[in-house]
Amino acid sequence: MPKENAILAQARKYERQMVRFMRELIAIPGESCQERAVVQRIKAEMHKVGFERVTIDKMGNILGRVGRGKQVIAMDAHVDTVGVGSRKEWKWDPYKGKLAKGVIYGRGASDQRGGMVGMVWGVKVMKDLGLLEGATVYVVGSVQEEDCDGLCWQYIANEDKLRPDCVVITEPTNLNIYRGHRGRMEIGVTTRGVSCHGSAPERGKNAVYMMARVVREIERLNERLRDDAFLGKGSVTVSYIDCKTPSLCAVPDAAYIHLDRRLTRGETKAIAVAEVKEAVRRAGVKAEVEVLRYDTPSYTGLSYPTEKYYPTWVLEERHPVCRAAVAAYREALGGKPKVDKWTFSTNGVATMGMSRIPTVGFGPANEVYAHSVDDQVPVEHLVKAAAFYAAFPRQFVKQAR
Repeated sequence: MPKENAILAQARKYERQMVRFMRELIAIPGESCQERAVVQRIKAEMHKVGFERVTIDKMGNILGRVGRGKQVIAMDAHVDTVGVGSRKEWKWDPYKGKLAKGVIYGRGASDQRGGMVGMVWGVKVMKDLGLLEGATVYVVGSVQEEDCDGLCWQYIANEDKLRPDCVVITEPTNLNIYRGHRGRMEIGVTTRGVSCHGSAPERGKNAVYMMARVVREIERLNERLRDDAFLGKGSVTVSYIDCKTPSLCAVPDAAYIHLDRRLTRGETKAIAVAEVKEAVRRAGVKAEVEVLRYDTPSYTGLSYPTEKYYPTWVLEERHPVCRAAVAAYREALGGKPKVDKWTFSTNGVATMGMSRIPTVGFGPANEVYAHSVDDQVPVEHLVKAAAFYAAFPRQFVKQAR
């Protein structure tokens, strides 16, 4: 068996510490807007590893810095998780961080506290091996991503004034390199009718019947959306439906649907809204169509309102940041990496989609386990992710020359 390179060998020395940190993070519940305790645990680990500066901004994001080089690199992991749903569906306690046969299980294992563990201990490897020359590295633990992807980085870029030369998103990629994903947006549609007694529905106008026709047109719209050779097809689905009625013996006077719209390359907010309005027209009804907004306060109490439009982004494969990621993979892990894209959405919607900061992805775990009762990350992925993150700054500095 060939001898491991120095970076991976050094990362492997910290496997036990990474496992402990990973299990302890899983043991701390931290759904969106409730991340305070997990941020404090990350802060302690950053100080232990030897970060030069650790700050928590007014929104609650944690930013750890090492190095003082010209090239500024940010590596990001969101620290919030989704809930666990019904405990009966879990084979183990989702907050115990079960370790079995080299795999750690629990809520947030894949999405995406494994990325945070790899980044923090990757910094330790950088420091051990002198891999920070020419670079300043920020390790960011961002909040509220599960509720509103990218909001944290809107705040970091606009209010913290951190505008790095590139960003590495550490969402799960199964140790592949990802260079983009579809965007998304949330659209609300409301129909309004006339209520009357349920015993004589002909006296009113049922808003649910009106909405039913709209729903059929939304289903048909999904089949017409454009496709892209790399990102795949755009999509739209009804993800929630509701109605307003004076009583269960009355005709509803309002109905509402929530649309989850995934945007492939070339699809914009304006295009998506126009398509929904056309679907309403085809349904032969009148309805209000709106792009929704998010304004839920963070765990610090800060509200930073934004529109629920998260742009599509793609980093070209020949871009220096993508080349640096491929070179870091080869240096740290050997072989040729797979370069692909995420199915879901990440904070890249803000870093590159909004701020145009070149962004690339590399993370431990497979995204198929995200949000599932099988949430998991292999220990080997934590070690290899730490090695990759340690190798990346030097390779990026080389590409930037």
